[in-house]
Amino acid sequence: MTITLRAFNADDLDWLSDLHGVLYAEAEGFDASFGVLVRRILTEFLAGHDPTCERGFVAVAPDGTRLGSIFCVRQDATTARLRLFLLRPEMRGQGIGRQLLEACTEFARACGYAKMTLATHESHRAACALYARSGWSLLSSKDVVSFGQKLVEQHWERPL
Repeated sequence: MTITLRAFNADDLDWLSDLHGVLYAEAEGFDASFGVLVRRILTEFLAGHDPTCERGFVAVAPDGTRLGSIFCVRQDATTARLRLFLLRPEMRGQGIGRQLLEACTEFARACGYAKMTLATHESHRAACALYARSGWSLLSSKDVVSFGQKLVEQHWERPL
């Protein structure tokens, strides 16, 4: 499928926060606090991100259907943080996630960051496999209770 990657904007806020909440509730039993957190992150991004070094990408199908997202945000002067990487389940396995990850990585590199980091959960096996194939290294794992679930939180990093 041919997709377009475009910048996240205010019209995407409800769609993306609702999609995160619904998909994570269905797939992992997350409680409503997850959707609230995603909405807060997106609202703060819209209110104060620096477009010269931070960007949200939305993958869009030819018919205009939004398929997924990924964000590059500034962690510090030399480190970008990958956030809110999500792809509709029916779109997985078609290379769209790889395209999103590559676009985010290239953006971070072009902005002059030296490395990228991310936090995820071990249960996101397909995403973790994609990270490993794309030059990311798993730095740490720890048991946590988040969003009403027992999870294994992972921290990954890659040089740029």
